[in-house]
Amino acid sequence: MNSTIAIDNYDLVNYIAIAKVVTEEDIIAGCKAGKRSAQNDLYNRYSGAMLGIAMRYSNNKTEAEDALQEAFIKIYKNIISFEGRRDGSLTTWIKTIVVNTTLSINKKNKKHNYTEDVEAIKIKHTGLEEEVTDIKSTQDKIFEALSQLPSGYRTVFNLYVMEGYTHQEIADILSISVNTSKSQLSKARKFLKKILGYNE
Repeated sequence: MNSTIAIDNYDLVNYIAIAKVVTEEDIIAGCKAGKRSAQNDLYNRYSGAMLGIAMRYSNNKTEAEDALQEAFIKIYKNIISFEGRRDGSLTTWIKTIVVNTTLSINKKNKKHNYTEDVEAIKIKHTGLEEEVTDIKSTQDKIFEALSQLPSGYRTVFNLYVMEGYTHQEIADILSISVNTSKSQLSKARKFLKKILGYNE
């Protein structure tokens, strides 16, 4: 009886000694070497958060999952050229690929129509950031409201507010004008305020 306990304890100690925390550097090196286990570690570590990002630009979870799968194929293929030199740079790189892949799929499927091109639209930036901050405690309500936005509005809103892109960058990504980006953001803001019960 005692010998069994001793063996079990010995095995446990050996297991703990052998097992190690896989670092970001280990994952990157393993992926660059084409190791399947490293690719699995990369996917397991980042796929949950990246699915959430893909869902912000998709009409449903199935579309987001398809985009995520395509994004990870690109990640595995291109990680050989990744040269991140600071913590968090891998996350940023992966996130950029996921966003761009999802937008590219949407463009192919023509799910987003940006037909407006106005000369000048003034957007009140004051208040929008405070509103987003004020309602962070009700994330479910915000996510539900975002899902109700027309797809064009939702894409521009996410790129501008959530990802921090400028209107020029959004225009370049989506092949629209800067003014159209501003217009879509303005309309998204009004739409969200209405859904969330904020008065103009």
